[in-house]
Amino acid sequence: MKIQRSLFLLLLVTQLAWLGCATVPITGRRQLNLLSASQETQLGFNSFQQTKSSVPINRDPKLNDMVQRVGKRIAAVADLPGAQWEFVVFESKDANAFCLPGGKVGIYTGILPITKDEAGLATVIGHEVAHAVARHGAERVSEGMMIQTGGQLLGVAMSSANPQVQALTTAAYGLGTQLGRTLPHSRAQESEADQIGLRYMARAGYDPAEAVGFWQRFAAYNASHGGGGTPWFLRTHPLDETRIQQIRGWLPAAQAEWKR
Repeated sequence: MKIQRSLFLLLLVTQLAWLGCATVPITGRRQLNLLSASQETQLGFNSFQQTKSSVPINRDPKLNDMVQRVGKRIAAVADLPGAQWEFVVFESKDANAFCLPGGKVGIYTGILPITKDEAGLATVIGHEVAHAVARHGAERVSEGMMIQTGGQLLGVAMSSANPQVQALTTAAYGLGTQLGRTLPHSRAQESEADQIGLRYMARAGYDPAEAVGFWQRFAAYNASHGGGGTPWFLRTHPLDETRIQQIRGWLPAAQAEWKR
């Protein structure tokens, strides 16, 4: 029975991996996505409604006009068919922003002093929209499902082993998947969103070279707020200096689109 269960789980994993393959726009990377686009979009809508009901919304006309203006320009060039775009400015000290599946974009007022101008804001919105376009959230969920299934397979294989050995093996599997897959993949997704976002801001008419200035300002903000203490291999995002170096490497292709 244990062998049959293991074989069943293995066949299920293989089939899901085959059925869930997709391609990310611009980068062309193959990815695993087990959630349908409609499921992902509904999750995004629900999460956005919860955020709007729990976080104060900024009503400053000048700030909102700028966010709407930049957001709509990025949305016009994004590879996100069927999106129901919505751009909301949330009153929060967090230097952050997000784009949920389906085109729901939130900008925290805490990041606006760092964006500084429309080009800086285009850098942020382009990056966040790129996450939604690349379906990074669904990919993380899918990856979690696969890791969980792998853990179940390991549990079946180790079921007759000494309980202490089972515990050590399970702990090693958890740590190994975290350091060897989950965190590196998260950093790779952030880099991919930088690359795609750079193209979007260029296509929307913003000089992508301005992205370097934004990330330099963001790096200074991180340094002044104690954000440099975590070792690189435990981070969900690339180091700021790595990020800036990568962006410089992608600039020629993005600027070619901007000049056109």
